[in-house]
Amino acid sequence: MLYQHVSDIILDDVFLDLSALVPRATLWLKLEGLNPSGSIKFKTAVALLDDAEERGVLKPGGRVIETSSGNLGMALSAVCAARGYAFTCVVDPNSSRHSLATMRAFGAEVVLVDRRDGNGGFLHSRIDYIRGRIQADPLLVWPNQHANPANARVHATRTAAAILDELPDVDVLVVGAGTTGTLMGCVDHFRLRSPRTRIVAVDAVGSVTFGYPPGRRNIPGLGTSRRPDILRPDGPDEVILVAEGDAVAMCRRVAAQWGIAVGGSTGSVLSGVVALQDTLPDAATVVAIGPDGGDRYLDTVYDDAWVLDRLGADALAGARAAGRAGTAAVSVRPAARSASSASAVAAVPVPSAATVTV
Repeated sequence: MLYQHVSDIILDDVFLDLSALVPRATLWLKLEGLNPSGSIKFKTAVALLDDAEERGVLKPGGRVIETSSGNLGMALSAVCAARGYAFTCVVDPNSSRHSLATMRAFGAEVVLVDRRDGNGGFLHSRIDYIRGRIQADPLLVWPNQHANPANARVHATRTAAAILDELPDVDVLVVGAGTTGTLMGCVDHFRLRSPRTRIVAVDAVGSVTFGYPPGRRNIPGLGTSRRPDILRPDGPDEVILVAEGDAVAMCRRVAAQWGIAVGGSTGSVLSGVVALQDTLPDAATVVAIGPDGGDRYLDTVYDDAWVLDRLGADALAGARAAGRAGTAAVSVRPAARSASSASAVAAVPVPSAATVTV
């Protein structure tokens, strides 16, 4: 196919059969890592800039600032470069060297904020920095992916629509929750076009998005230390929390068994699918959205020294076993909901899958 602009290159119809992960069902992994910039966030970046241009706040030669732990930063860097905008990305210490180098390759200014917020993450601190920059320079344009309806809208019109175009009868849809743009867009479209589909959100242990206790997280992508403004907590039918060690083991298993390197967010989503397997009806059609590819995680998720340093010896042992045998030990840890949470979403009470020792 021939394209005039990089913004037009959206690959929305690539699904990989991973049914061996859940033998009672047919599992399709939607491979968003094949998009330009290597993640689902390319669609988000295009939508956020289109929205700013249509509203007249972003004009030729304009300057954009946004917070990202990696994927959106790379996507915005690419699209801003193609459209002639200067871009500043506000990142944190969890951002990988690959992600930062990619942003700089597209000409972005990268600002590292290393002050943790009250929930143990960096998002509050990054947003505070952006607000300070805008106060000093009102001509800066902040798309604000965590609050901008354009984030969810593009995943309703593109991501969710593409799934139902390819697979009209989806029993279970499993979606990772970061900014929750993909999740909310899928909820909106599926509730209208396929209301019978069970929608399961996957979040990271330590994320406060759905009212669970905060904790330190090391893998960028899923989870937040501040609830996104675009989230409607009662949107998904269920929420599953996945520990980072399980996400790493799943990434290693997929690489060893299927020959494709997936990102940490995708590893979390697939771990959530495995945790659901005892609740799936026979012959169910399950779609899991894989947000990213593994190239930007080579020095983290796929690096033994990083796993040992950040996640510990048990996580490293599980990752190595998964990589050798193509078999991951997946144990999703339910977390007690905080007393102040009013969310109607409940964690799925699934038992841990058996650990396979090699």
